[in-house]
Formats: sequence, structure tokens, C-alpha cells
Amino acid sequence: MSDCRDKMLELMLDQDIYIYFYIDYEANRWHLENNPRMPEFTMSETDNPIDGILKDARLAGEDKERFFLFAEKLREGIAITKKDPFIKIQFRIKSEKGGLDWYEIKIFPKFVQYSSMPLITGTIHKMNDREIKSRNILNFYSNDKNPAIFSDLMAKRIRTDLDNKYAVIQFDVIGFKFINDKYGEAIGNELLHHFNDVLDVYCSERQLFTRLSADVFMVVTCYEEMSDIYSFIRGLEASISGFKGIKYNFAFGVYLVTDRNISTRIMGDGAGIARASIKGNALENIGFYDQNIKDTLKSKRNIEDKMRSALKNGEFVMYLQPKYNIPDSAIIGAEALVRWIDPEKGIIPPNDFIPVFEKNGFVVKIDQYIWECAARQIRHWLNEGLPAIPISVNVSRIHLTDSGFVDKLESIIKKYNIPRELLELEITESIENVNINEMIQLAKDSGFRLLMDDFGSGYSSLNTLKSTPFDVLKIDRSFLSSSMESSRGQKIISHTIAMSRDIGLELIAEGVETKEQADFLSGCGCNLAQGYFYSKPVPVDMFDKLLRNSLLVKSEYMVEK
Repeated sequence: MSDCRDKMLELMLDQDIYIYFYIDYEANRWHLENNPRMPEFTMSETDNPIDGILKDARLAGEDKERFFLFAEKLREGIAITKKDPFIKIQFRIKSEKGGLDWYEIKIFPKFVQYSSMPLITGTIHKMNDREIKSRNILNFYSNDKNPAIFSDLMAKRIRTDLDNKYAVIQFDVIGFKFINDKYGEAIGNELLHHFNDVLDVYCSERQLFTRLSADVFMVVTCYEEMSDIYSFIRGLEASISGFKGIKYNFAFGVYLVTDRNISTRIMGDGAGIARASIKGNALENIGFYDQNIKDTLKSKRNIEDKMRSALKNGEFVMYLQPKYNIPDSAIIGAEALVRWIDPEKGIIPPNDFIPVFEKNGFVVKIDQYIWECAARQIRHWLNEGLPAIPISVNVSRIHLTDSGFVDKLESIIKKYNIPRELLELEITESIENVNINEMIQLAKDSGFRLLMDDFGSGYSSLNTLKSTPFDVLKIDRSFLSSSMESSRGQKIISHTIAMSRDIGLELIAEGVETKEQADFLSGCGCNLAQGYFYSKPVPVDMFDKLLRNSLLVKSEYMVEK
């Protein structure tokens, strides 16, 4: 037996560093025992003996905080029970030279008669290259945090521990690809290892965790109240944030286990669906699974699965909504709008697919497609010898972050050889953004006529009109309908119209639905309108008929006048 012990000591001494320690909970002390191959450490005289160790070990930044957290977990006695033969934790700390070294802590609980709490004995060991390679192999194939094995552990925990309620939490880094692109994949991998290491320390016996894939992690935790879940997530978020000073945000999805017999895959998928649903929400980063979320995301996936083939197959169609001159009811222009006509489902409402396209960036392709449809239609009218009217097209905000978007418009103008003033640009006003405002000014300087869409809603204000590059204000339908309900609101509209005209801005009212609204606007000096009172958006062939009839009406009106 003594020979075996001597051999073990010999093997230990062959390693770079071995620190033997024990924690006495009764005395609240952390004791160290040096060996010949271990650097000398001096104990701190402060109330927290960990300070001395951390100071002398020269830990820095997030490593110091991580070690503090680990020490606190030990002191609290979390996961230290008579059933635990030993606990092994592996983590990285910076060396004096600034490099990252792997360390392994082995903890052995030892219960003694005189104390109700255990004496924690163990070792801190600097791992060599062979051990690190073995660690990576084991983590990938046979570690108990491996997703394949994790599923079995998760099922066993949830189905046998009937005294506790369980929640499944998934989280990832929003825009993790950006971190890889900006800092390099090596830093990205370090960040993911950092998450794994912190989880290893942060999670107690009440939690299980695993890295599912890439930057997606999953935790299973028991809870009593909903506040327990929020508290756990916020604490974890604080612990894994700020690695190397990098700024990043998380999306958390939570699935509350109500049926313990369904598959763990479904539970994980539920948390994943909730996580995906929260992306793009600037106010909250924790989402909870419910049936509505599932239906919404299913619809979103269906749309994204079909959108490219739909564009290729011509399922997106340009509709035109006429703009009228109120006094003579003549068409003076049109707004181009996109409609998706699915061969099986028919017309898919724009509200179902436009928000999806705006989030995933596909709106860029749809906008450019409609720009070309509008230019082609204008060319058709010119070829027919008709008095061509302008068509306004929507420019999504994402275009205004692309310095080449005006060049794309220029190429369409050149391709169809149409006057640029006939292709008007509708842009929704937003908060001040230097880059976006530069793109708007560039379009203005290039000779395009600009329409400020949805004026009276969102960020729009009278203050923005003093130096705006826009030519036309489109009064928002909600502003019009709500203001018409009171005399004060009507005065606001009247004065807004008068002031805009005084500074040389044209106006057109959207969403005009009644004759009363049309007459009121005309009386205030706004003679241009569009809305269901005149016509809903219609297919191009139907608009063509409306335009020809309007030209006849206008001709008769001029003769009578």
C-alpha cells in the first residue's frame, strides 16, 4: 500500500504545479499545503482568505471573478454531499506571462464526527498537453455534458424528481458571427469555452447543462416560482458577459415542463422556439414558449422556405394604388405595392411576409424587383403614348445603409430609359442617423423626387421639416383618422397643411376612407389623396383601365371648366 502511495506522489510531483488544499467550513478558512514543486503562497490576513491566493496567483479580470465564484460555491456547500465521491472542475486562468493555462480542481468531501459540515479536501493541478487533448476528446464523445448523453440525464432527472418543477432554458449570443468576423475564430472559440467554464461553476446540483451546437447552450433547472427562473437567468447572464471586454447580448428561451413524459427533444425545441421568437426585440431578451409562438414561427419558416422560389416563379406581383386630385377626381400618380399570390393559398397578406423579409434582409430583393416592375410600367405607358404618371416605390431602411443603392436605381432608370422624376421614392422618416440621412441626401442630389411616408406617426415632428430634403409629405392614415375625431385634431391637421405649404412642401393624405375626410382635406389646402374611398390597390391591368377612364374624366372636366 505504501509503495502505491509513493508511486502516486512521484507521479504528482512530475507535473508542473500541484496545490493541496482543504476548506474548514466551521472556521471559514481555506488552508494550503505546499509541495517542493509548488510556488510559495502567503495567506492573507483579511477576512476572506481567498484574496491572498488570488493575489499571489496573479489572476486577472474575468479569471479572478470566476475563481471567486467557484470559491463561494464551495463555501456554500452546493453539490457537496456524502453521495459525491469526488468533484472535478476544469478551468483556465492567465499565467504571469499572459498566456492561458488549463487547470483541474479535484474536490473530495470528507465528513468528520465533530462537524456538521464537510471538510473539503482536494488539489489544483496545471494540466499538461496530453491531458488537455484527452479532455477535448472526452468532452466531444463521452462527457456527461455531451448532448447525446445529456438527453438521457435530462429525462431521468425530470421524470424521477417529482417534487420539483422544471424549466428548460436555451440561450445563444445574438450576432455571434459578427464576433467571429471582428475578433477572429480563435477569440470566438475562447468565448464559447468561457461560457462552458462559467456554467460548470455557476450551475449547482439543481441544474444540468450542455452545449448543443455552435453558440447554443441549454440548461435544465428546477424552480419554485417564476422569479427563480428570472433570477437564475440574470445571474448567469451577468457571469458570462464581458469576456475580454467584448460587448455581446444574449437571447434566452424558456420551456416550462408541464408533461414530464414527452420527449426531451420536444422540450428543447420548445425552448429553442422561444429563443428564436425573442430575436429582434429591443426591450426583452427572455422568451417563454407557448402555442402562439410555435404557430408564428412555423408560419415564418414556411415563408422563408418558399420566398426564393416564389420570386423566381413570379409569384410576387406589383399592385398599384391610385393617387387622386380631390377637386376633379383625376389620377395623378400611383404607389407600387407588392402582393404575393401563392398558386395554392392565393393572396398572402403583406403583413404576414413583409415583417419577415425586413428581418431577414430579403426585402432588398423584393424592393428591387418592384422598382423594376414600376419602371417597366412607366416605359409601357410612354410607348402607348399615354401621359405618363409617376409611380412611387418604397425604399426600405436597409437600403439606406448601402452606399450603392442609388446606383441600383440609376441602372434601372437607364435600362428602361424613363425620366427619373417619374420614379418617386417613398421613405419612412426615422430618428436621426447620419449615414441614413447621407443616403437620403444622395438620392435627392441625384434628382429623385422624395416622399416622406407616414408623416404624423413614429418619430416624425414638425421640427424635422425645417431642413428636410423631402419634396412631399404623406399624412399617415392613423394621424388623419384620429385627428378628425375632435375639433382640436382638425385644427392640428389644418395648421400642419398650411405650414407645410408655406415652406414649399407638397402634401398627400393616405388612408382617406370617407367623402367627409376628402372634403375636409381639400378645404384645408391638401388636394391630393389616396385611400379606399377612391380605390384599393389593384392589379396593373385594372389600374390601366382606371387611368384611361380618369384621363377621359379629366378631359371632360377641363372642357366644362
